[in-house]
Amino acid sequence: MSFLAQRLSLIKPSPTIAVTQKAAELKAQGRDVIGLGAGEPDFDTPDNVKAAAKAAIDRGETKYTAVAGTLALRKAICAKFKRENGLDYSPEQITVGCGGKQVIYNAMVATLNPGDEVIIPAPYWVSYPDITLLCEGKVVAVACPEDTGFKLKPADLEKAITAKTKWLILNSPSNPTGAAYSYDELKAITEVLLRHPHVWVMTDDIYEHMVYDGFKFFTPAQVEPKLFDRTLTINGLAKAYAMTGWRVGYAGGPKVIIDAMNKIQSQSTTHTSSISQAAGVEALNGTQDFIPKNAAMFKARRDLVAGLLNEAKGITCKTPEGAFYVYPSCAGTIGKKTADGRVIASDGDFVTALLETEGVAVVQGEAFGLSPYFRISYATSTEALTEACKRIQRFCANLR
Repeated sequence: MSFLAQRLSLIKPSPTIAVTQKAAELKAQGRDVIGLGAGEPDFDTPDNVKAAAKAAIDRGETKYTAVAGTLALRKAICAKFKRENGLDYSPEQITVGCGGKQVIYNAMVATLNPGDEVIIPAPYWVSYPDITLLCEGKVVAVACPEDTGFKLKPADLEKAITAKTKWLILNSPSNPTGAAYSYDELKAITEVLLRHPHVWVMTDDIYEHMVYDGFKFFTPAQVEPKLFDRTLTINGLAKAYAMTGWRVGYAGGPKVIIDAMNKIQSQSTTHTSSISQAAGVEALNGTQDFIPKNAAMFKARRDLVAGLLNEAKGITCKTPEGAFYVYPSCAGTIGKKTADGRVIASDGDFVTALLETEGVAVVQGEAFGLSPYFRISYATSTEALTEACKRIQRFCANLR
């Protein structure tokens, strides 16, 4: 009998983290590797946020905080929700965790019973299905092909709902595709949900501020107020504020679920760092001037990468509405051979050969639930992106 828990067999290590680690290992061996696997802005945390953290240390704010987060941070989150999303939450309806991932995990542990179904549009962020499985839920992946803009269609949602459905997870803009739902698209989805009052909505809005070409962001409870009492609105500081390592995620929702999530957290991490929370107050309450500037840089990178990838033989790349990812198709390379005779039979083969041949690390589409694609994070320098795309062009040109 294995000493390890059987539930471990239900999940796998994060493929995106694995790719980043593999790239780091190759670099340590002296290989010239460009890593495009990590979903992490290359910008530094804003100076005012860093200063707030230092000041908190100097004030001695190094003790335990409330499990749900400091009152100051929860008030700042309430103000953010009201200011940017038109949502009215009280501090008792807010929970803060060690990143958005823990917030999602707490929600699943607190709500899922064995066999409860979670509808997850595919392509999806790699952690949604594994967290569901770890909590003994059943993943109901709904394919959202490229011809739908990689977005969930109302009719497909309707078909996927059963008596056992507990959650629909919506991520807009999306990791891995960058697809974002317009007001009208969200309205059509919320109309389906209104017909099924047992289904709750978990909306992951972490890329909210990374939208381009005049796209206007909306979140489901904002679009349909009747869903407010069964929506968990999740966000965090990692992406928009370049604070990935600070580990601050948060959610607003009905007090009954927030209390349950806090109960779970009280027996796990207790709370995120007191210093990170002090920084979070300044991030949300302080100047937001850098956000549109960073978004403009991301847009320029998006346009560069999409343009260069569409020049690669066998690759087609849709230009997404948001986030800092593109999700190009490598269908035109399937069945071809590399210079050393290896057959590209899948997107997994494609990304492996690309890394070994040209030193470009990307993530295979299989990890996100839709093949044959791969994900590129363009949250890195223009120089690195240009060189990586040239290498991809060369790799594809050499396939036979």
